[in-house]
Amino acid sequence: MARSLDGLVLSPVADQTPGQVGTRTRFSYHEREGRIWAEYAGGDVERGHLVGTREGDVLDFRYVQLTRDGTTSSGHCVSTVVGLPDGRVRLEERWAWESQEGSGTSVVEETHS
Repeated sequence: MARSLDGLVLSPVADQTPGQVGTRTRFSYHEREGRIWAEYAGGDVERGHLVGTREGDVLDFRYVQLTRDGTTSSGHCVSTVVGLPDGRVRLEERWAWESQEGSGTSVVEETHS
């Protein structure tokens, strides 16, 4: 199992569609006893939260966010934790909106210290 996500800051490696998470978004992760949660903000996202579980290297969580234009949205994501050669952490994600149409994949990586 990859190292704990507790205290890590991760950021997407590519922008999603406008009004969503992008390379300027920062996720601050917490982890304790198989539970994960994070706060995120940046770019078009004013405030976001995620909460879920971790079993081995698989995260399963729900997210909710408020964008700068006042839109709220929520969805479900399953991520695989991958260790990078330089010691940082990557999450390879499969997500789907629950409050609107749309689904996709994304990658977030631990920011350089």
